[in-house]
Amino acid sequence: MDWANAKVEVPGLWVPVLVVVLLGGACQARPIPDSSPLLQFGGQVRQRHLYTDDTQDTETHLEIRADGTVAGAAHRSPESLLELKALKPGVIQILGVKTSRFLCQRPDGTLYGSLHFDPAACSFRELLLEDGYNVYHSEALGLPLRLPLRLPPHSSAPQDAAPRGPARFLPLPGLPHAPPEPPEILAPEPPDVGSSDPLSMVGPLQGRSPSYAS
Repeated sequence: MDWANAKVEVPGLWVPVLVVVLLGGACQARPIPDSSPLLQFGGQVRQRHLYTDDTQDTETHLEIRADGTVAGAAHRSPESLLELKALKPGVIQILGVKTSRFLCQRPDGTLYGSLHFDPAACSFRELLLEDGYNVYHSEALGLPLRLPLRLPPHSSAPQDAAPRGPARFLPLPGLPHAPPEPPEILAPEPPDVGSSDPLSMVGPLQGRSPSYAS
């Protein structure tokens, strides 16, 4: 009789135990991070050349130069290779690979390269457009990222004029460095069959022992 009661009561004892285990596991579970490919995750790093052709006569690539100036160049160069690193979804920092300077923006919209990262000046929000180009805005200031306006030679921009220029950029993958060409190997000269040393095993006269000198 006792065994029959035990068989009936024991299954009921497992119900609260299972509830506690399931609730405990649910409390310790962590949220799944957003896996949308449209978002830039923190820590993601890309090497790109920022190319633009907006209202420009020639192709332009953004360069961060060693003296801290930011300008456009017609062709890709070591100064135009940039490292784009995600700080959080949709927000990046831009670093010149060669100059180790961060791309930053002043309140008047001018761009400069800084050796030190300032989150307020050097963080940009990245917006992907339908045509494949990107638009970048200062996260803190809300100003668009623009290259300095190209001016004719021997002319200067008005002091109160904010930089104008292209605002759309196409990130082009950084091209790997070409491997060095192997050194040219010269073909060996044919042996001199008329010589007493056709294989040049003895060497020139000045390298011989005095015992072999005539």
